[in-house]
Amino acid sequence: MTAPALSARQGSADYLTEICRLLWPPPASAKLLSRRSAKGSAGSGTGGRELLVLPSAGRPKLIVPAGRRAAAAAVRRYGEPASVKAKLATRALAILLAGGLRPVLGDRLVMSVPEGCETVGSYLAELIGRPGSIDVGLHVGAPRANRKPVVQLLTPGGDTIGFAKIGINPLTADLVRREHVALKRLAQVKLTALRPPAVLGHGTWNGLEVLALDALPTWLGRTKLTEARLAAAMVEVAGSAGLSSATLPDSGYLAGLLDRLARAADDGGPDAEPSAALRALINRLADAAGASSLAFGCWHGDLTPWNLACTSAGLLVWDWERFAVGVPVGFDALHYWLQSRVVRPRCDPVAAAVRCIDVAPELLAPFDLSPAQARLTALAYLSELSVRYIADRQADAGARLGAPGRWLIPAIESGVGAL
Repeated sequence: MTAPALSARQGSADYLTEICRLLWPPPASAKLLSRRSAKGSAGSGTGGRELLVLPSAGRPKLIVPAGRRAAAAAVRRYGEPASVKAKLATRALAILLAGGLRPVLGDRLVMSVPEGCETVGSYLAELIGRPGSIDVGLHVGAPRANRKPVVQLLTPGGDTIGFAKIGINPLTADLVRREHVALKRLAQVKLTALRPPAVLGHGTWNGLEVLALDALPTWLGRTKLTEARLAAAMVEVAGSAGLSSATLPDSGYLAGLLDRLARAADDGGPDAEPSAALRALINRLADAAGASSLAFGCWHGDLTPWNLACTSAGLLVWDWERFAVGVPVGFDALHYWLQSRVVRPRCDPVAAAVRCIDVAPELLAPFDLSPAQARLTALAYLSELSVRYIADRQADAGARLGAPGRWLIPAIESGVGAL
């Protein structure tokens, strides 16, 4: 069975409805109901169950089991709140759920599951070796090309077992497969400066790509993340598959970057003009780089403050779906710095991208790069991010920063002109 195509730009409620059809396929069903109409609906139909939709069906962010302990745990142990205010709100919501104050908290997702019918929950229970013993929650992300459902795996008593990523279209299925390969590879390296999640299971179900991961203990006591500790983790990841050196024009990296851009342009769409401009800038960058040698290694691919937690159990890092080998060393440090400024809090993205080039010598000092090498690496990173957004069609999906022509490409042009 092949999963139907979903538009990443769909409204959240419509998107959630389509996701439900995939995760609870016929003869099972899952229906969104308002709080009032859902009253008394749980348990109707064969195998009826109920999930809480938070904060509402019109703005779904987190779908949690109806049981007190499991619901509270799902809220407490999912993701990283963006601010102190969000953390306090999350804590308060968990307390409300644990106290059984469910009627005031939102709408319902009511499921009907005939006996013997396979759903995402029953499949995942089998995949991780715990048949019949898990509850599930669901996270609904913001509109972007790589939006995908993430299922939280819980015991009925509220313990978090793990999380499962579900690839629902060609892009997200590829990302799920890539993360599986990356984590299996990193498990062989035995990293010491950070801890990625372990793979609990991987497979395909109902035309979907599924990757189940263990739950990193993000709930443990936090410790201060120092610049030295973060740099040590980035350096370790960079060297996890060994290092090599080459000039930018002669590197396999540059050829691969241009090939990805060409394939994205061949697919058509509204990005033809920025693709052409970016190709010209990458070629100018290669010419300007000349015989300057760069170090090449690995990067996490999306290292940000919200994809890690510094705890008493060590530095925990998740979301490895963009991991890649053979990129200029230092990409993670540049990405961490830039995304921290353009996503949370939001600042002028053009100014931040230009500034990223200026501060590159300082950011990349732990990688032993000269100032000239650091600026070349920063320009290559901004080019990498531009190609990613174009290839993924992030602008089409409604991602706020998805159009590189508006902020990344002008910064690259400015930086290449200054070389």
